[in-house]
Amino acid sequence: MSQTISDEYLKEQQKLHENPNYGIASTQFASSVANLIRQSKAKSLTDYGAGKQRLWSSLEKLEVTDRLQYQPYDPAFPEYGPPKAADLVCCIDVLEHIEPELLNNVLQELSTLVTRAGFFTIHQGPAGKTLSDGRNAHLIQKPTSWWLPRLSQFFEISLLQRHEVFGRGFVVVVEPRRNDEH
Repeated sequence: MSQTISDEYLKEQQKLHENPNYGIASTQFASSVANLIRQSKAKSLTDYGAGKQRLWSSLEKLEVTDRLQYQPYDPAFPEYGPPKAADLVCCIDVLEHIEPELLNNVLQELSTLVTRAGFFTIHQGPAGKTLSDGRNAHLIQKPTSWWLPRLSQFFEISLLQRHEVFGRGFVVVVEPRRNDEH
């Protein structure tokens, strides 16, 4: 498997996760994820970049977790184990945090995990938090036109919608690429 995070950046992410207000975006998208769970009849959900598992606790309140297998993954929380394939893969407020030189590796990994649908959100402006070296926590701050070709290399785009949660960004729902399209 290709590297998806450097050792130095992993330590940086673990430090950021000590802040109780780091990793709160998923709660803002829980109702959209719940609707997608219902529509797709997903039986499994991988929360890629799960952080403190706030998406799951929000989904429990929305009563969509009864028969749903929840599979958290976050390299900052090694106790979650490796990422697992699922009917629905959520990657909320994660991709803009990826080291730019490792983005393709992360997208490739995500493409192996999405069996039915992926729900990804990408914030396009600066984060409210900084890394210890002074860099903004959003390492990639690019427009939708920059993101779409990269996502399209690995996925079919079934929905694209602008969102204003925490500022400028977008939601994309993706599906696996069919073999005849490579």
